[in-house]
Amino acid sequence: MRVIPFTLCGCLLAIGLISTPKAQEAALVPTAVPPTTVPADPAVSQLPRTPSPDAAPELTRADIEAWLDGYLPYALDNGDIAGAVVVVVKDGQVLLQKGYGYSDIEKRAPVDPAATLFRPGSVSKLFTWTAVMQLVEQGKLDLDADVNQYLDFKIPSPDGKPMTLRQIMTHTTGLEEQIRGLITSRKEEIVPLGEALKRWVPERIHAPGATPAYSNYATALAGYIIQRVSGEPFDVYIQRHIFQPLGMDHSSFSQPLQPALLAKMSKGYDKASDGKAKDYEFISLAPAGSLASTGADMGRFMLAHLQDGAYGDARILGAATAEKMHTTGQASVGPLNRMMLGFYETSVNGHRAIAHGGDTTLFHSDLELFLDDGIGIFVSMNSNGRDGATGVIRGALVRGFADRYLPGPKGRAPALDAAQAKLHAQQMAGHYDSSRRPQSNLLSLVNMLGQVKVAANEDGTISVPMATGANGVPKKWREISPYLWQDVAGSDRLAADVVDGKVTRFTMEPYAPIMVFERLSTWRSLALPLLAASLAVLLLTVLAWPVSALVRRHYRAPYALSGADARAHRLVRLAALAVLLSVGGTLGFVVAMLGDLEMTGAGSDKWINLLRLFATVVLPVGAAISVWNAWQVLRSRRRWLAKLWAVLLALSCLFLLWIGFANHLIGYGAYY
Repeated sequence: MRVIPFTLCGCLLAIGLISTPKAQEAALVPTAVPPTTVPADPAVSQLPRTPSPDAAPELTRADIEAWLDGYLPYALDNGDIAGAVVVVVKDGQVLLQKGYGYSDIEKRAPVDPAATLFRPGSVSKLFTWTAVMQLVEQGKLDLDADVNQYLDFKIPSPDGKPMTLRQIMTHTTGLEEQIRGLITSRKEEIVPLGEALKRWVPERIHAPGATPAYSNYATALAGYIIQRVSGEPFDVYIQRHIFQPLGMDHSSFSQPLQPALLAKMSKGYDKASDGKAKDYEFISLAPAGSLASTGADMGRFMLAHLQDGAYGDARILGAATAEKMHTTGQASVGPLNRMMLGFYETSVNGHRAIAHGGDTTLFHSDLELFLDDGIGIFVSMNSNGRDGATGVIRGALVRGFADRYLPGPKGRAPALDAAQAKLHAQQMAGHYDSSRRPQSNLLSLVNMLGQVKVAANEDGTISVPMATGANGVPKKWREISPYLWQDVAGSDRLAADVVDGKVTRFTMEPYAPIMVFERLSTWRSLALPLLAASLAVLLLTVLAWPVSALVRRHYRAPYALSGADARAHRLVRLAALAVLLSVGGTLGFVVAMLGDLEMTGAGSDKWINLLRLFATVVLPVGAAISVWNAWQVLRSRRRWLAKLWAVLLALSCLFLLWIGFANHLIGYGAYY
């Protein structure tokens, strides 16, 4: 996935939505090392010819190397990123493969594009999809058959609508997000693929085949089907049927990685300036993202797809199968980019393109294929960098590459009539939920914390605060045809579905092929401010407890209540404290999990169960006590302010009880 703020191709959209960007940090970056280059074929290494004044520069080795050398070293240094690899292929050959920066800061080891392994994250999925199409080609799999016929466990079919491989490859299975144990540095937490899939099956929360909702679980399910139908372990199948034919000798899906390859694996970093490498990342749903590969090997894979499945004398797909994979599109909203069979459509400047991006917690990658031009580009970086630098860098790299070497018609579509644009902007305004979300478990709290807002601007444009440009400022979108908007400073588009004059959902590029944003009801859009208000009421009630005691002590004033009023007063404060600890503690734990995927492993299960059991007792009891207290206060002769506060406290506890049921705080179990 391209420029999407969650790991393993965006595992957690909520990370990007509920966290605030950190301030720019001044930091020393390791001294740059000379880029490491592997010689390209002499036939494609000629110097660039001088183009005419109006022509685009010719894509040659010399020109692309000069262009990359002028952009990437500075971008990596400025973004606090240790190292990167870039591969460009053209007309059936590798044009350039080059390493920048360090693969190991401590050893000052430069990135070698032919020998240094990177983790492409969800770019791994392209190998899973290629394997599926191989078995379809052999007649062993049917894209439109019920996947249960290939499995040894049952995937539920709501409303009698079975899940199919076509839905899996286009991310329209309707499955909710799965997060538990997705990425870990603890090898002992990795379980066999079948076991990982069977221990918890996410619910299908959308109508199958209709709503894009990216799913790592569904991808892993496809990998398990490959394993069962072929009779080979998934990693062995990919090794034998894709890596070996293409000569990808420095690539593997295996976990743990083979020692010889592990020795050549780039270290992963949070920031280059930290200088401290992180542990190797294990992916529990391996077919969704466990690949380790060199830039050179990824170049071979790109060439095979650009040549309809052929690489040299080897062939991994028949030409007709490859064409079907590249051209069968699943629409999302309006005319926006579609989802192909495993690839994202990313056409730019009138040039047809398909792509896939990928993110682990440390590595960030993108692969783009311009099919009609015979050109491909792959980039991978081994650090998070500062303030989302990797997303900005790879987005600017691919866009700049296309604008330089694959330009299109100049000019922009005219804006829509001003009055109509303002009307449609007002229709768009509101709060939305991502289709890619957890829903049947505790992590559904993320949905409330990460609501997507659309704002109507005075000039008839709209803004989506979560969608920012390279400068960190929200993009402005101007309507160019009914319910179709374009970024005023770029080419990305945003489109909406309208039913009976009401906007029901929208999406925007580059999110378009894999998720949409569905309008929330007024009640659900108010849930977050009501949550904040309820917690504030509880917090003030708890803080008033010691304050009032200190005031009475200072003025030597007696405690004015007695009997049932006194018991209710004391109990409701204890209840407020318990409810505050329950809900506040759970929210804090969930936010911490989103910031550190290590916390989503089995080691957190006991804490999640304790939090849920605590909420199961505290939230109903707290609500009951607060209602009883309100009844007591309203019947008493206490001041109107005390009566108002008692009612607010009861309403707050009742609302938090509803939150407990609606967002699965109440209950037991640690699957999410």
